[in-house]
Amino acid sequence: MTVDKIDTSRQFVKVEGRDFEPSEKWRILKNILMIGFAFMIHFTAFMGASNLQSSINADESLGTFTLASIYGSLIFSNIFLPVVLISWLGCKWTISLTFIAYMPFIAAQFYPRFYTMIPAGLAVGLGGGPLWCAKCTYLTVVSEAYASVSDLSADILVTRFFGLFFMFYQMAQVWGNLISSAVLSYGMEVKETENILNSTVVSEICGAQFCGIVEANPNLEAPASERIWMISGIYLGCMIVACLIVAFGVDSMSRYDRGRKGSTSGTTGLKLLAVTLKLLKEKSQLLILPLTVFIGAEQAFLFADYTASFVSCAWGINNIGYVMICFGVTNAIAALATGSIMKLTGRIPVMIFAFFLHMGILIALILWKPSPEQGTIFFVISGLWGICDSIWLVQVNALCGLLFPNKEEAAYSNFRLWEATGSVIAYAYNPYLCTVKKIYILMFILCVGMIGYGVIEKTGQVRRISKDQNKPDFELVASLDK
Repeated sequence: MTVDKIDTSRQFVKVEGRDFEPSEKWRILKNILMIGFAFMIHFTAFMGASNLQSSINADESLGTFTLASIYGSLIFSNIFLPVVLISWLGCKWTISLTFIAYMPFIAAQFYPRFYTMIPAGLAVGLGGGPLWCAKCTYLTVVSEAYASVSDLSADILVTRFFGLFFMFYQMAQVWGNLISSAVLSYGMEVKETENILNSTVVSEICGAQFCGIVEANPNLEAPASERIWMISGIYLGCMIVACLIVAFGVDSMSRYDRGRKGSTSGTTGLKLLAVTLKLLKEKSQLLILPLTVFIGAEQAFLFADYTASFVSCAWGINNIGYVMICFGVTNAIAALATGSIMKLTGRIPVMIFAFFLHMGILIALILWKPSPEQGTIFFVISGLWGICDSIWLVQVNALCGLLFPNKEEAAYSNFRLWEATGSVIAYAYNPYLCTVKKIYILMFILCVGMIGYGVIEKTGQVRRISKDQNKPDFELVASLDK
């Protein structure tokens, strides 16, 4: 496809006789909103179930090992599957169909055993690689399309679109945890005597000093099976709805493609592996890698360690959802605000702010001795963590698209690969280390990651690539959905 004419006076792009007027911007926004809404519905189920795993399936660390299996298979998935599935199905259908891979994980909650949960976790990981790569590629390509019919640069737009998406995505924390907490808390009676008794001992056995399940702590008692089954049934329905939203509500990326072949046209596993790992030769990829690993590790810590070591141990399993709702709300708000703030301050101040805030939270967790009477602090830490996580997700995702133009599949495949590596490492050592040691590990990875990011900014790689990327050579391809 070639562009016949670009009329700047009317601001539309004419592709082989078809005009794309500024109203096309609203169609692009509609597609982004539909994808964001679908991810919100889908991950309402997945996040709600994941946040409970280290507590409701604590026997023999079944829940934690299941989460490790998810991110372990996600490593394989990110290497071999994204490019080939996207080339076969396109981004739209890759997103819709890989949603289905998450459903066995929810179904396994009806009968949680190692031989049901671990295979279900592996299926989630296999679908997760293509799912996230397709989403990231779609957002990056449509941001370039939007830039071609507006006066905004792709650099600003890709950050805004990722921020808009992650606003929806992180709202899944709100709805998923609201569902779980409402079901688990319904009809429960508060036992004041137990709370008084717990408050005298939890400061010694919970928090940073937590080193495993304490049988004598009634806060760690698993809920009734019937309540878990009810939650799982609601979550399965959410995933089905999300799959249908993408199938019937999103345009194919081929409408906005510029005739690009993506990162590769190869079809063999070895070629796909080579394309994904080839970016490791790039200096920018090596420098952004530690920060990507940190994103996976800090999320694993929040979902497995903060929920178990602090919330469940000191306050009760039924309060996990309410605390994580605060995380979801602040994460969503920060994701939406990040793009606007970056326009005023630039990327560097935002990243520095996130670094110092996250380091402050980690130090506070080491010093804090939680107790049932300190409910507000549980919410404050969760909310501040949400702000940091949002900044890392939006900014690092945007950097991947900006640093590697025309290599989006490989770039985002690497992002998910190393994010998953950080998560699987954190989940793997989870049963064997006390919480305080895990916090020190996070602090070290974060410091190394910020050093790498600083080198990227100091050498001006983002500015140089963005300048080349904003050249008016984009083609809108008016092809129909696959």
